[in-house]
Amino acid sequence: MPISESHVGRTYEPTPPYEVSTAKITEFARAIGDDNPAYFGESPVAPPTFLAIVAARAWDRMFDDEELGMALKRVVHGEQAFTHQRPLRPGDVIQATLTIDKVRVRGAMEFVTVTVTIATTAGEPVCHTTSTLVHSREAA
Repeated sequence: MPISESHVGRTYEPTPPYEVSTAKITEFARAIGDDNPAYFGESPVAPPTFLAIVAARAWDRMFDDEELGMALKRVVHGEQAFTHQRPLRPGDVIQATLTIDKVRVRGAMEFVTVTVTIATTAGEPVCHTTSTLVHSREAA
């Protein structure tokens, strides 16, 4: 059964814990070409989009759901927004939980809006990210 409006509200198990490190923050900042001094040194904070790494791990849960029949190779990332509760710091151990918020089907195209809630393993909210994914259904 392909994804449909009946899947709205489906929430997946949290991702395995991910420990944020100074090295990963520095690596990410360099990869995106951002030399903001806040991302370097002994007590850096992570760039705001660092959380996309963990959010993508939550997306894997949805793509692994055989009932939905979604494939990453047939997805265009339409949009994404982040709502930060606090900066991410080295030593934070975080998990991400994905919920399907909205599904619209238009012919062979499926517009899927998801929210990924990212929090520490102690339950402290860090960020919510909302994404719209455009999925094309393979021809029969």
